Amino acid sequence: MNTSTPAPRIAIIGAGPGGLTCARILQRRGIAVTVHDADVSRTARDHGGTLDMHPTSGQAALTAAGLMDEFTELSRPEGQRMRLLGRDATVHFDSFPPKAADGRGNPEIDRGQLRDLLLDSLTPDTVHWGHKLTHADPLGEGVHRLHFTDDTTTDTDLLIGADGAWSRVRCLLSEATPAYTGVTFVEAGLEEADTRHPKLAALTGDGTMMALDNNLGLVAQRNSNQHIRIYIGMRIGQDWHERAGLDLTDTDAVREHLLRQFIGWSPDLLGLITDTDTGYINRPLTALTVPHTWNHTPGVTLLGDAAHLMSPFSGMGANLAMLDATDLARAISAQPTLDEAVLAYEKLLLPRSVEAAEGSAEGLDSAFAPDSAQQALAHMKEHH
Repeated sequence: MNTSTPAPRIAIIGAGPGGLTCARILQRRGIAVTVHDADVSRTARDHGGTLDMHPTSGQAALTAAGLMDEFTELSRPEGQRMRLLGRDATVHFDSFPPKAADGRGNPEIDRGQLRDLLLDSLTPDTVHWGHKLTHADPLGEGVHRLHFTDDTTTDTDLLIGADGAWSRVRCLLSEATPAYTGVTFVEAGLEEADTRHPKLAALTGDGTMMALDNNLGLVAQRNSNQHIRIYIGMRIGQDWHERAGLDLTDTDAVREHLLRQFIGWSPDLLGLITDTDTGYINRPLTALTVPHTWNHTPGVTLLGDAAHLMSPFSGMGANLAMLDATDLARAISAQPTLDEAVLAYEKLLLPRSVEAAEGSAEGLDSAFAPDSAQQALAHMKEHH
């Protein structure tokens, strides 16, 4: 970047892994940045399950951010374990993924731990909490005026949309909106799993367990502190609960309805449905159309789910967001102007986003299909 001109005003919308990684790397390179997030504080909500950090994306981003040692202390190498069961609870596959050439695997870390790691690495007051973007007005020459729900505004020379699936920044570049994939996850959870639910903990193993059959699936995922996060997956209409006349806050009624979907499954697996300590949360899976591209527009770009929302079944979302963030921050620091930086970044971003999104869509379709068990086993044998 040309240091003889005034420092550019850079605003990132969204304090997720991508937005925070971009901010951290920019600050390491002496470039000022502000992050705006809709949450009222860093502890305002639960930030989801566990993530496996891939060597060439998530781990590469953490290295660029100077946080690899801290990540290593927090991560769980054993979390890489992948287990596939049949609907009768028979174990068909149980293995670790292959390591990269340098010996690194895909260690797991809780989303909340990763977020805290990134937040703590930033200079004080980098993140402006309770700043939910309503819209951005182009003012010319790449400058945008940002409007927030608290009636404040600020102008920026580069607006980076890292604000996830329902991005308020995306509309400046694209008319695309997320569409339902046909698959819904109902989230449940086990607390103190090893002591209070030992059989289900043993069934899950050290990492992630999946049982898939005929458009249905149960996914159990180890988190820290003996928590197991469960996803009850179904290929079903998005309005499934309305058609069934279900109140999603009625835990007993939801439990009974879910059990009817999984008739014939092993009682050992059905415990993942019946024994939840956290109730049930309906999570329809959405994705952007593939390919999702846009024409370059001065002063604005996207990263992460705002750019390439895909199903979480791919396991690539956070990794790609952090790789996007790394490439964008590097381009900003290396190119003479912000516009040249965004052009260089988008040349990297768009092709790989399309490839990843196509793979994610194919993976979800094969996991929730009539022959999903056979497809999943073949995939695991090939890639693990």
